[in-house]
Amino acid sequence: MARRIAVVPHTHWDREWYSPYQTFRMKLVDLLDDLLPRLESDPSYAHFMLDGQMAVVDDYLEVRPHEEARLRRLATSGRLSVGPWYILVDEFLVSGETMVRDLQLGLERAAAFGGAMEVGYLPDMFGHVAQMPQLLSQFGFEHTVVWRGVPSAITSTGFRWEALDGSSVRAEYLPQGYGNGAHLPDDAKELVERIADFESTFDEMLDGDILWMNGTDHLMPWPHLGRVVAEANALQDDYELVICSMAEHLARRSTEGLATWRGELRSGARANVLMGVASNRTDVKQAAARAERELERRAEPLSALFLPAERWPSAFLDLAWRDVVRNAAHDSICACSHDEVVDAVLHRFAEATRIGEGLTERALKALGTTLSEPGAHVVNPSARTRGGLVELSIPGTGDVGADLQLLRERGDIVLGPTPLREGVVIAQGALENAPWIETVDVEHDADGVLHVVLWTPTTGEGSMTTRDARDRLTVLTAEAPDTPMIVTIKRSPSRKVVAHVSDVAGFGWQRWEPDPLAVAPVVAGERTLANDLVSVEVAEDGTLTIDGVAGFDRLVDTGDVGDTYNWCPPAEDVAVDVPDSVAVRVLERGPLRGRLEVRRTFTWPAAAGLGTRFGEVPTEVTTIVEVQAGSPLVRCTASFQNASRDHRLRTWFPLPTPADRSRAECAFAIVERGLVAEGGPTEMALATYASRRFVQAGGLTVVHEGLLEYELVDLDGEGEAMRAGALALTVVRSTGMLSQGPMPTRPLPAGPLDALEGAQHQGPVEVRYAIALGDHDPYALADDLSLPLEVVRSPGGGTRATSGSELSVSGAEVSAVLRQGERLAVRVFNPGDEETTVELPERAGWLIDLRGRALERFEGSFALRPFGIATAVLDP
Repeated sequence: MARRIAVVPHTHWDREWYSPYQTFRMKLVDLLDDLLPRLESDPSYAHFMLDGQMAVVDDYLEVRPHEEARLRRLATSGRLSVGPWYILVDEFLVSGETMVRDLQLGLERAAAFGGAMEVGYLPDMFGHVAQMPQLLSQFGFEHTVVWRGVPSAITSTGFRWEALDGSSVRAEYLPQGYGNGAHLPDDAKELVERIADFESTFDEMLDGDILWMNGTDHLMPWPHLGRVVAEANALQDDYELVICSMAEHLARRSTEGLATWRGELRSGARANVLMGVASNRTDVKQAAARAERELERRAEPLSALFLPAERWPSAFLDLAWRDVVRNAAHDSICACSHDEVVDAVLHRFAEATRIGEGLTERALKALGTTLSEPGAHVVNPSARTRGGLVELSIPGTGDVGADLQLLRERGDIVLGPTPLREGVVIAQGALENAPWIETVDVEHDADGVLHVVLWTPTTGEGSMTTRDARDRLTVLTAEAPDTPMIVTIKRSPSRKVVAHVSDVAGFGWQRWEPDPLAVAPVVAGERTLANDLVSVEVAEDGTLTIDGVAGFDRLVDTGDVGDTYNWCPPAEDVAVDVPDSVAVRVLERGPLRGRLEVRRTFTWPAAAGLGTRFGEVPTEVTTIVEVQAGSPLVRCTASFQNASRDHRLRTWFPLPTPADRSRAECAFAIVERGLVAEGGPTEMALATYASRRFVQAGGLTVVHEGLLEYELVDLDGEGEAMRAGALALTVVRSTGMLSQGPMPTRPLPAGPLDALEGAQHQGPVEVRYAIALGDHDPYALADDLSLPLEVVRSPGGGTRATSGSELSVSGAEVSAVLRQGERLAVRVFNPGDEETTVELPERAGWLIDLRGRALERFEGSFALRPFGIATAVLDP
């Protein structure tokens, strides 16, 4: 019987990469301008796959809107497959929520073209996260297609890929990538010979039919495809070549008796996973973390909970999420692109972040107007009940007592005087900046001039709103229209303080009162910080000793002659880890917050070649070390001007207990990894891994913001007895090439051999990370570092009590809170290996899958399997 050869014509379309988006779009328009009429006129050209992403459709139709009907006609007739993704995402460098929104957006857009390709197509991701099979299953997919990351233990092109919760999909492995049939010869005999060579090379792996991927990066369709396939079928009987869709091919594949792989796919055994993309251009990764946090953790939940349903800002959120999703493409978020592309990525992240910040501000302001009592209220944007520090203004001057920490104070501030003429309030602009008026004083002077003094406290509390004050002025001018009048706005004396609040309910608020300090204070010495949970001392070399363990935050600078895809050391590397000088000074002495400034001056090499590092660049690294009352975290903010090139800077943390594995946050899970990675002939095995917000090992938790690459280092022992003594977190990696030619860590190029300036990451660098020793909830620590409590000023007069919660969720981590019409949708996940009960007191609704289809009803709570993800839509 002839072996079936499933010929799938396609193009792999990177939206932006070694050329900017608009340059590639011009080529995309050329491709589709040629393809669409070809499909209509040539029945033998049976099908074409648009790379599994809807962005190519939108990008084309923005230039050719009149072609939408033709595209829809070809897609609905089965000649053209679109979606399911909006963009082909990098899985390790974006949040799980970004991946969900990506697929939802892709499916929504594909619905307008007859529906998406029902395949979880993952052709070129730089490895795959552990929970991807669960996401695909919850979207209703039974099949996926993968290339990079498949380990050597998988010996067949078909295998069962299982997520941490046990859900699974059938995976089709592409042993030669998505371009094994890319360059189609015009000669049928040569085509058959190529297929025979492929069959011979991979014979032991091939599981039945052969998938022949006729396409690769930005490849135009082959006009002679139908003819050559027909001629190849006519001249031999060994193969039956069929031009078909990916879904048609996979529908014939068996799902029985397959080997199973559980968890993430990150092996370089057969294809490069290009792990260095996690550490290049850390400014891009920081921008991504900020944008995702603003949307997922602040703008969406606060808008959903504190705005009326009719004011849900869907248009703004859609704009922001589209920018974040577009940036999730691997050549975009990975920053393995030309500088112009990276500039565009940073701009899109900035736009999304600004939208998120603006929506958050509006939601908090809306909450303030609904509170019954005037004054400062503390808002908790996370699901867990928690306390912490807030900064706020209180009236008066002088000592604030032992329960608060004074930052600065202001005396009387006068805005004005401003004259009023013809009854028009010239002070209106000033009033807009004074949202509450404490009192209005009116008096005539000896010359008959009417003096109006508006007193406004900086705390934002008072008995009169701006509108009230404006109305009062209108009455005064109406009563004495010819009387000369002067308006003065005075701000009362105030002090900016740090206060500690306890037990603010999840998604809740409570009115701030100057209560006695409920936690032990922070005590700061000339080189020390301590509370009752942690003690820190700055050593002579500028490193930190925490709870008696020395050597934290040791900065280690080494050479890097690699590229944006992979780190590579020079042949004779020079490591610098001892500063030339160290200076320490106290910035804040407590009792709520202690801060030390540690200035370390290093002499780093200026640059590097393949042989060694050379030159000298004096560099001062300033680290603000902070300890807060009631928190076990030692917070570090490091900043410096990066003037060295071709180098990698990491901060090292000793492990209290030597470890043989790490635990790191990944999409919807904590994944466990060993000390050794699997490499292959085209990529050296490096155990540098990506983490989303935190990594744990040996009794240490390191929480970070956008610093995604870590490695367990200082290895001792061999085999199963090997242990790591430290954890290294990459701060910056500077390289001058998009891709290198042959180099020790990767013998073949991964892209164009183009020189880049932006990838050298010259200029200011500022990074944040925090350290905790002992057994702590890492998700709670991550919230404490990056999701601070908010302060809302209320004029009072609303209907909400002085404390409360708009939504109570417990038993699992909350990934999203958003609105679907009149209903709230809450997505949760269980990061643990035991079943949990998700509690939603006094709430009922439906559990749905990620396509929004109802699964089962719940009342007040529901069970969630180990490592499970669930979405609940609550009754109004």
